Amino acid sequence: MTVTFDHVHDRRSTGSLKWDFMTEKLGLDSEERLPMWVSDYDFQAPPAVLEALSQRIEHGIFGYAERNNEYYQAIINWYQQQHGINIDQRWITTVHGVLPGLSMLIQMLTKPGEQVVMQTPGYGSFRKITELNDREIVANPLVNDNGDYRMDLNHLEQCFAQGCKVMIFCNPHNPVGKAWSQSEIFALAELCERYQVWLLSDEIWGDLAMPGHQYYSALSLPEHLQQRLIVATAASKTFGLSSLRISNFMIPNSDVKAQFVRRLDAHGMDVYNSLAMCAATTAYQSSGDWLKALKLYLQGNIDTLSTFIEQELPALQFQQPQAGYLAWVDCRQLGIDDSVLEKRLVDAGIVPSMGIAFGTEGAGFIRLNLGCPRDTLLEACKRLKVALAK
Repeated sequence: MTVTFDHVHDRRSTGSLKWDFMTEKLGLDSEERLPMWVSDYDFQAPPAVLEALSQRIEHGIFGYAERNNEYYQAIINWYQQQHGINIDQRWITTVHGVLPGLSMLIQMLTKPGEQVVMQTPGYGSFRKITELNDREIVANPLVNDNGDYRMDLNHLEQCFAQGCKVMIFCNPHNPVGKAWSQSEIFALAELCERYQVWLLSDEIWGDLAMPGHQYYSALSLPEHLQQRLIVATAASKTFGLSSLRISNFMIPNSDVKAQFVRRLDAHGMDVYNSLAMCAATTAYQSSGDWLKALKLYLQGNIDTLSTFIEQELPALQFQQPQAGYLAWVDCRQLGIDDSVLEKRLVDAGIVPSMGIAFGTEGAGFIRLNLGCPRDTLLEACKRLKVALAK
């Protein structure tokens, strides 16, 4: 299989959030700036997916569609072959995106005013959907050990003891790129069981464990630790299908699954996008080799940035991500505040995600999206040097 990720595709004027909406979302003139903020690829989807979508569009009829056995079997086979996880089809609930599903679970499992735990620095949309549902976020800060992050389980137990009902767990973690070990996930799940806390594990980055690292799903936990567990998955990050809104929630507890399906039905979310199902099914069936090639390419991008920082910007600290294509870069040794740091970067023509957006623990950090052709990354490195070498 010959795959190249070096081709630079022009995404401007395609309605791309990442490329076309820097002005509306960030207040920035986007004409000459490189967007390194939104976490999606600048690569085309796998060839097999493009071909399947083309055939589906040529058919020309887009009436009501439903998940068939092929859809379910593609998911089950993928997780068994790629990760050694045996998924029962009865666990699978399909939702129009991970965040909508998490939002409805927060509504279902908690009452207004109750507490939800998230680990920080953490994905800002977890906080957004929690607070917009009138629940309180309780932060469980990760421990930063020279760039290697670990859980503070003692503090987490205090959070649970004070009455938190739900924990949103990011596995692997965005933004720090940590692929949690099996023992860490087991210890976390035991705490949840002891304090009767629901564990909502967002595993959308699981397929993107980098070479030499392993993703462990919470679905590999023993059965007695699965009854308060819900795992969110999707093909979107893996295969570059983010705007084809479809995700799958794995719910081993049959009563909770039935309650969740009823809530989806109450919101009219019982009809599925035929193109999204086609893309996800084909990706899981036919794009394993494409993913292997992609991860090698992404690792090359990670190595490129790591070498550049070491040689050209030694004041920055960069621990390579164990999973995902997001670089979490520590700029604190520069001794400048976040507003100055952001202005320097933007003035040099590069738009990152500022670490402070992921919680106070992210102050002094930036997150850079490395899901781009190598030439784009090399241009971004030049701009980083202009912005920060002084």
